[in-house]
Amino acid sequence: MKIDTIIFDLGGVLVDWNPEYVFLKEFNGDRIKMEWFFNNICTTEWNEEQDKGKLIKIATEERIQLFPEYEKLIRMFYGRWKEMLRGEISETVEILKKLKSQNYRLIALTNWGAETFPVALERFEFLKLFEGIVVSGEIKMLKPGKEIYEYTLSKYNLYPANCIFIDDRLSNVEGAIKCGIHGIQFESSEKLITELKNIGVEI
Repeated sequence: MKIDTIIFDLGGVLVDWNPEYVFLKEFNGDRIKMEWFFNNICTTEWNEEQDKGKLIKIATEERIQLFPEYEKLIRMFYGRWKEMLRGEISETVEILKKLKSQNYRLIALTNWGAETFPVALERFEFLKLFEGIVVSGEIKMLKPGKEIYEYTLSKYNLYPANCIFIDDRLSNVEGAIKCGIHGIQFESSEKLITELKNIGVEI
C-alpha cells in the first residue's frame, strides 16, 4: 500500500510544551522538588483528565480540596499555562511543510484540552497546513485508546495501511499500530526523516 496520509501528534513533536518552564523557577531551580510536585500533586494523570474533556475550573478546585496547602501552585498550572507553551519545534515544522508540498494528506491527532487548544490555534500558523485536527478534549477520547484512532480514520475516510502516525510517546504509537496504522516514535527530526523514507515517504 502506498502511504498517502501522515498523522502528527502536536506536543513534543511540533509544539514545545513543558510545565517546567513555569515551575522550575517557582521551586528555585530545585528539580527534585518540582518532580515530586508533578508526581504527586499536578500529575500527568490529572492533566490527562482535562485532555479528555474535564473542565479546568472543576479539576482545579477538586485538586485544591485534596491538597489545600498547594493551592497557589495548583492554580498556577492552568493560570500560567500559556507560559508553558514555548513555541513551535521548527525542524519538524519544516518536515511538515515538505510533506505538504509533496501533496500528502496531513492530519493532527493530539491529547489536548478543549479549553486551552484555542491558544495554540491562535499562536501557531503551521496548524493551517493540516486538513483536519482531532483534539481529544473536544471529543472526550484519549490516546492511546483504540476509539480515538478509529474516530480519526473514520472522520477523514482514511485507510490505516496508507497512514503513518508520529508521536513522541511510545504508548500512543503502539495504540496506532494496533489499529493497523504505521507508527513512528518521534525522537529527532533527522531520525524522523530517515524513518519516513524507510516506509516509502518521498521527502
